[in-house]
Amino acid sequence: MVDAEFNFFQQWYPLSPVEDLDPEQPTSVTLLNQRLVIWKPPAAPEYCVFLDYCPHRLAPLSEGRIDPQTGQLMCSYHGWQFDAQGTCRWIPQAASPDVVTKNEAVFCVKRLPTQQVNGLLWVWADANTPEMANSKPLPLSPQIDRSQGFVWSSMVRELAYDWQTLVENVADPAHVPFAHHGVQGDRERAKPVLITIEHSTATRIEAETEGSFPARITFEPPCRLEYAIQFGGGRQVGLVTYCIPVAPGKSRIVAQFPQNFATGFQRLIPRWWEHIKIRNAVLDGDMVLLHLQEHYLQDSSSNSTWKAAYKLPTSADRLVIEFRHWFDRYCQGHIPWPGSPAQATVPLSREALLDRYQQHTLICHSCRRALAIIHRLQWGLLGYFAIAVAIAALLPDPLRLRLGLPLAISALLGLGLYTWLKLWLEPQFYFVDYVHARK
Repeated sequence: MVDAEFNFFQQWYPLSPVEDLDPEQPTSVTLLNQRLVIWKPPAAPEYCVFLDYCPHRLAPLSEGRIDPQTGQLMCSYHGWQFDAQGTCRWIPQAASPDVVTKNEAVFCVKRLPTQQVNGLLWVWADANTPEMANSKPLPLSPQIDRSQGFVWSSMVRELAYDWQTLVENVADPAHVPFAHHGVQGDRERAKPVLITIEHSTATRIEAETEGSFPARITFEPPCRLEYAIQFGGGRQVGLVTYCIPVAPGKSRIVAQFPQNFATGFQRLIPRWWEHIKIRNAVLDGDMVLLHLQEHYLQDSSSNSTWKAAYKLPTSADRLVIEFRHWFDRYCQGHIPWPGSPAQATVPLSREALLDRYQQHTLICHSCRRALAIIHRLQWGLLGYFAIAVAIAALLPDPLRLRLGLPLAISALLGLGLYTWLKLWLEPQFYFVDYVHARK
């Protein structure tokens, strides 16, 4: 009996934390090699997601604007406008309104079903089966639940490796002490990881780890992969990842980090600081390793399968093996990407692989805002330095020591703060080279 092939398109995927979306302009995003546009009508409570092309001449609607008078999405090429349902409401070049009203079914944009739940914007990936979306539940985490005492933060980042590489990596807790040494792990304290597969079907894989902090790992295909880690006394920390297939060689991670203790401390840490110091550092630690691992696996797959290319002798590898078996059995070892056939991964430079600005800062509201404030602070500190030094130099001799010296000292302190912002803090939002040999 042949197992039914898993359908990647008739699924719910979270595209982004809602807090990171810009309600004032359209946002482009790719899912399963399909370009989408996210936008919010000013009077609507939730965002809309369309296929990202205008039916007129296929220009990207993500390059459009939200018309302030009509509240509709306007294509920037010829000004066609669409309402929240994707219906064309105005064509500036039409001599008669009848051109629009009589051709609504032809001139419409395809809208995908959406929901906003648990602080995430969810989209149904198949524009042709919206009726199925109503009957399929969202792959929600039981840990994202304030009524159970949990608080959480979130993050999104684009990644320079495939969906299957991302899932395989998150399903592998044994890499943490080494790939994330000094950030979330300690290579000197690494121990054998005992993993037991408790349940495995086409729709769910569950595993458990033993040790000082036992964890339950759940994979709900195609995207939810989460850890529930027990610290004793009812205390629990979670890692909820949604692994999003973007395109061949590209993926996106939408992650939430719940915990049900020390909740006050968690709220004290600015979201942007957590991103630059911990979350991005963790993903940087994986990026070069996984990008090149994927390239090497693709090279070896021309002559053999992953079973021959990988050497997986320990219990720590069991969940990776189970996922690979699931992918082979229900997906025939590949994602049916629409459009052009998948191409082999071409190795990228370190600067491109670890480009925090393009991969994260631009799509994170907290980091965008923090970076804008840092830029304003830099200009303010430079301006203060120039003004303070000028005033100190122009003061008459009797006041120069009493007023000029404090002014000069404060100007130098401001210059020192400017230097720290410019040379250390600002680069955290753009590029930080991650060299494992120096960790």
